[in-house]
Amino acid sequence: SERDLAEKLGVSRPTIREAMIAMEISGIVEIRSGSGVYVTQRPSKNQSLPQELGAGPFEILKARLALEGETSALAAQKISSTELKTLKKLLSDMAKENRKNTIHEDADEQFHRVIAEASGNAVLVSMVEWLWALRNESEISQMFHQRLRDEGVRPIIEDHQAIYDALAEGSASKARKAMHKHLQRVIKTVIDQKGP
Repeated sequence: SERDLAEKLGVSRPTIREAMIAMEISGIVEIRSGSGVYVTQRPSKNQSLPQELGAGPFEILKARLALEGETSALAAQKISSTELKTLKKLLSDMAKENRKNTIHEDADEQFHRVIAEASGNAVLVSMVEWLWALRNESEISQMFHQRLRDEGVRPIIEDHQAIYDALAEGSASKARKAMHKHLQRVIKTVIDQKGP
């Protein structure tokens, strides 16, 4: 199991999960949900996993956790009524997307981007956009997030509502706390999902 492999190898479950997906992308294994992981070809001595798979989803989430809490705190102090209206609409759009099996969570991404823009800091906007671009373009991250969607994982509306409420109140500390809580829950949800 994923847990046994993590203990045996002395690494985290997310590391095992990312490695399995990297091997699946490389064609070495096939992951069958509810059944297990099957070797499809025995790698040759010189074969290794491609290095171009991109940033792993857990690395990206941890970077977002470090960045977006402070971005939200700044935004709470500067957010405009227009930006709050946009966030409210995006909450509704996110709920609609959750009812579909969308390829990307566009409303979720836009929600986080609007918060970055509300911070008034162009560097933070660029960094948030870059982290979402990594999430959407990294082959391993794409496959990982598609697997989560297939397992029924969707953006958590209640968490986004709490972030919105803190921003609307203008409370930097509540906005920071709400964003941290949200991203920590995402990380926990991803770790707790049924592995291959």
